[in-house]
Order: sequence, then C-alpha cells, then structure tokens
Amino acid sequence: MSSTTTSAAPETAGPLLSLRGLEKRFSLSGDFLEQLKFKGGKLVREQQYVHAINGVDLDIQRGEALCVVGESGCGKSTVARTVMGLITPSGGEIHYDGERIDDRTTKALMPYRRRMQMIFQNPYASLNPRMTIQQTLEEPIRLHHPEWSPQRVKDQVAEVMASVGIAPDWGARYGHEFSGGQRQRIAIARALAVDPEFIVADEPISALDVSIQAQVLNLLMEAQRERHLTYLFITHDLAVVEHFGTRVAVMYLGRVCEVAPTATLFATPRHPYTQALMSAIPRLEDERPQHLRLAGEVPTPVDLPSGCVFHGRCPHADARCRSEVPALIATDEGGRVACHGVEEGRIG
Repeated sequence: MSSTTTSAAPETAGPLLSLRGLEKRFSLSGDFLEQLKFKGGKLVREQQYVHAINGVDLDIQRGEALCVVGESGCGKSTVARTVMGLITPSGGEIHYDGERIDDRTTKALMPYRRRMQMIFQNPYASLNPRMTIQQTLEEPIRLHHPEWSPQRVKDQVAEVMASVGIAPDWGARYGHEFSGGQRQRIAIARALAVDPEFIVADEPISALDVSIQAQVLNLLMEAQRERHLTYLFITHDLAVVEHFGTRVAVMYLGRVCEVAPTATLFATPRHPYTQALMSAIPRLEDERPQHLRLAGEVPTPVDLPSGCVFHGRCPHADARCRSEVPALIATDEGGRVACHGVEEGRIG
C-alpha cells in the first residue's frame, strides 16, 4: 500500500458490522391527499408499503467476505444501500465497530464515510460524465483529507490506479471512453482511494462479460489480501459465491433464512429454500440432475404472508410454519437457519 495510508481506527473484539432487526418499508400511497379514500360512506386514510427488509440480523467479522444471495426482489440490494446510509432504515439498528450509526446525522457520519465505501452494479451510471478519471479519483480524497497537498493527492491517485491496473494516461479521459470492465476498475479504484476497511459491493460484476467478471473478482480478492478489507458482497450468482465468499447469507422476501460458511452451505444446505437454490446449479458430473422445483409463486412484499415467508412454497410446511415467524437458530455445522422443520428435526 501507499505510504499515504492513514492509520486505522482502534479495533474492537466484536464484529466490524452488526445489523439488528433491520427493517425498510417503502410507501406506495403517495402524498396525504392520495391516501384518502371513500369507504362505506366515510373518508379514510389508506397506506400501503413495500416491505423490502423485515428484521434482518447479520454480523460481519473483520477480514471476511460475506456474500448475500437470493432471488431478485428479496431485499439484498436494499440491505447494502441501507448499510451505507443511502437509504434510511424504517426500524432496527446498524452498528459499525461497536458504535451505532443508523441514528447519526450526516455530519456525524463523515468519519465513517472514509472507512466504508461502495462499488455499484452499473459503473457507467456511478461515474460523473463531466469529470475526468483523475478528477473522479481525486474528489473523495480531497473531501476526506482537505489538509493534504495537491502533490500528495496526486501520489495517492497514482498508487491506487496502479494497484487496480489502470494506465496513467487514463486520467485525462472520461468515463464514456471506456468499456464496462474498464469502468468497473475505475469504480473500484475510487472506492479504494481513501483507504477504507469495509466495502459494500452491490452486484459489481453482473453487467460484465464472463471473462471480465473473473478479472474483476480476482482484483477484488487481491485488494482484500493487500489492504485487509472486509466485504459485504451482493450477488445472485452462486458460482461467484463459491469462489469469493467466506460466508453466505441467503435471503428470501426480506428475511435471512440461512447463514453459514461457504463450504458448509454448498455441502449441506439446511433451509428448504437454500436446498432448492443449490439444486438449480448446473454441474457437469451430474448425469441426471435432481432439481428441486418449488410450487407456487413468490408472495408480494406489499402483503407479506403470516408466519414463515417461505411456507407457501415449502413442501415441509405445517401449521406452525403458517403462523409463527422462525428465528435464526445455530446449527451443528457452524451456521444459523430460520426453519421450524430444522429446529424440530423434521428436515435433515
């Protein structure tokens, strides 16, 4: 790393990031007048919400790469943006390095902005088209280190560009002059420019060609080793998870249904939804793949089902599943699973 790296904040013994009962609801009702409806001859106020996150509990340890997976609409990207403060949570708490941060003002959050950075899914949309690459990379450094001299800022930019394989002559060019993979390298360089310790990557390779995906993944892994980074990695690609992740959290309809070390999850998935996801991975050695087909459709997040959100599609659901929300319980394999069937021993 560059000699310009600032000293890290004092470490605590606990997890770097903790989410406790995190919730996020988005209103569908519009403004106050749009919420007023006539029912039974009376004027009543009706409000509808999309329940994007529903009581998420997660811990991320220093140095690990926690991958969050699930179907589109399960809330994984909302978790990422809420953690970064881009979306205000509707409930629950976010703790970073032992300190609660979700209730802080914008000014009070500034010291954490340097320590936490984000890589977005679409690098073209996340780069300012009116700024050169040099200006793009200098901007966060000048914001967080106003006391640095212009030469020190340029040296830091040169170091981070070299670390991600960006040629020096790219600095004078604009974002639209690069390919998708090159733009994502620039986005990664921008995230690394202020020497963070925690990075949220929201599907950073989903829009790239397969060959470029491998390059970007290797770049992220190399940066983790060299800079001792911690990742919250959002993806829907289980092959990427198996290659990149330290642990995996599986989400369904705004809830975490299983968390486990990567090798454990792929070898012995416990939750029925996780088992269905794993069975859908194509494998060359399988002559007759046994894909578990789920019945029914994904419920709407506007009108959540009672009890376990997966009970309408689960072949093992019973009366308790339909009425009681399962808690995450520890498993013998070192993970946690939210399933009444596993808790009761009905599901092996």
